[in-house]
Amino acid sequence: MYINFMLTENKNNYILKWLMLITLLVAIMIIIGGLTRLTDSGLSITKWGLFTGIIPPFTFDKWDEVFLLYKKIPEFYLEKESMTLNEFKVIYWWEYIHRLLGRIIGLFYILPLIYFTLKKKVEKDTLFSLYTILFLICVQGFIGWYMVTSGLTEGTDVSHYRLSVHLTLAFVIFILLLWNFLKYKYRKDFISYLKLPKYIPIFFLIILLIQISIGALVSGLDAGQIYQSWPLMNSSYFPDDSDIKILFTINSLESPSVVQFIHRNIAYFIFLFFLVIIFMIYRNNDLRYLRNTGLLIFISLFLQIFLGILTILSGAQIILASMHQIGSIFLVTSSLILVFKNSRIN
Repeated sequence: MYINFMLTENKNNYILKWLMLITLLVAIMIIIGGLTRLTDSGLSITKWGLFTGIIPPFTFDKWDEVFLLYKKIPEFYLEKESMTLNEFKVIYWWEYIHRLLGRIIGLFYILPLIYFTLKKKVEKDTLFSLYTILFLICVQGFIGWYMVTSGLTEGTDVSHYRLSVHLTLAFVIFILLLWNFLKYKYRKDFISYLKLPKYIPIFFLIILLIQISIGALVSGLDAGQIYQSWPLMNSSYFPDDSDIKILFTINSLESPSVVQFIHRNIAYFIFLFFLVIIFMIYRNNDLRYLRNTGLLIFISLFLQIFLGILTILSGAQIILASMHQIGSIFLVTSSLILVFKNSRIN
């Protein structure tokens, strides 16, 4: 039986605008974080206290001071010994903006949340979700610090595993924020409706998160700068500098070639799996309320794969690689909307 799918807006505009602002800031944070990684800026600030470091250096002496600190870490004296002060300022500002935005997000989240809690503006069943997000934001700050420490003393770069956790958690926070925004903005008006099996769109979203995690490993290992060919990796499907047996060991995540291979093939699986979803949506006329969202996902997925191919062919050129990461935000957003629409039906 077909019933019109209608969503009614919630009137609590202050909470809606707050959630929309934080969600947007987290999306911007993900983009700037990606650019910080792509420009190798993440280790430029070696000291940043919990309540200090907000004021950037403006005088020559202050710039010289922070530059001297950077010169003491392996990344500088092993790879960038010829760097000038002006070049250092470029990577410093990327990392500064990234860290400052993290603090802004924290303040913009916790202060309104406390106010809404004291004024009892938030339903009790939603408070747990919102405070879980607060906890994850705090954890994210710790993981960011933990990630940076791995590059200050242990090598010339941060741990690609910690980078992956850092990016994945950022997307988890983004998803939870967007989900709460959608919950506050819309409510369901009916009792029954035909829908997709709930696990299908949820599984699709989980695969996207796994792909994002692997993508962070690709970035952390600079794996996008090798095998600049597609659809083959040079002249073979599997990278010719690795043994296929390594694919079934934990060491596979240490090999740039194999990690790129895994990232490529998860993308193929995601595309094929979504073709099944879109076929289910368009085959059944009672699922037509999901068609616009399905089409949006298809377009986002196609562009994301296209950008991924261009990123590989270019050797991870910064603009293309950043667009590829921005594309993942749109893809996750549209996929979460599909999960939301499908879950609003009893």
